[in-house]
Amino acid sequence: MTESRGAEQIPQWKMDEVNTLKDLVKSYKIFGVVSFEGIMADQLQKMRRDLKETSVLKVTRNTLNAKALNESDGNVPDMVQYIEGQSALIFTNDNPFRLYKTLSKTKTPSPIKAGAIAPADISVTKGPTGFPPGPLLGEFQSAGIPTAVEAGKIAIKETKVVCKAGEKVSQKLAAALNKLEIYPLEVGLNLRAVYENGTIYLPDVLAVDEDQIFNNIIAAVQQANNLSVNAAIPTKDTIKAILGKAHREAVNLGVEAVILEGDVVELLIGKANMQMATVASAVAAKDANAVDDELKNL
Repeated sequence: MTESRGAEQIPQWKMDEVNTLKDLVKSYKIFGVVSFEGIMADQLQKMRRDLKETSVLKVTRNTLNAKALNESDGNVPDMVQYIEGQSALIFTNDNPFRLYKTLSKTKTPSPIKAGAIAPADISVTKGPTGFPPGPLLGEFQSAGIPTAVEAGKIAIKETKVVCKAGEKVSQKLAAALNKLEIYPLEVGLNLRAVYENGTIYLPDVLAVDEDQIFNNIIAAVQQANNLSVNAAIPTKDTIKAILGKAHREAVNLGVEAVILEGDVVELLIGKANMQMATVASAVAAKDANAVDDELKNL
């Protein structure tokens, strides 16, 4: 069966694909638009397998993706603007931050091809390469990599940026980097946008440093506890510390004011003995006979 669209007949398989996508939008809590540009077919299949426990990755034509989103409820059609180039839809019941983290883990180092634009500065690091002297030495040098023979092996003489971000990678440099196993690219599913309950999240919002957030929370808890203790604002987490602080301050006050109460008496006696020993030591230093044997032995 086909659907008529003017003079054009829409194949049944396209209608089925659009309906499947619309059902997935309704069935899952969130969905995202991802780019799989630069990913080989076998790599994409592996990523699909790795994600299958938590997500559904649907790769189909952009026109069908767009049609499915445009025919969905709410502001789902706003996600169409992120469908361009090699795009796919991913559906999951995870939260957007976890999805971003999961997709980040799919990225693997990949060689750069001749003619490609360097996404960042490409550097070579000083040190041995493990290659014996031979034609490779000239190939590396002609690619702009400073090399020489050291200890019977080809070595890179200095750490150097061989291609700056935004520059085109030459054929010679691409071949040399590949032989040195320097892979400047990260290939994986790049999340362009995520939709959740009417809200669209972009990658810059989702790219959070979990360790930094954890450390910030720990610091905030410590600061809150310190404030609670110092301002004597009791909570279930700080009441013991507040009581301990109050007890120590009360004892210190008792010692300084010579208040003969409970735990203070022993501390006062100890303080008096220390003061007596200090005085006896000072007197004995001037006149040994002025202090009796009992005081000398304190």
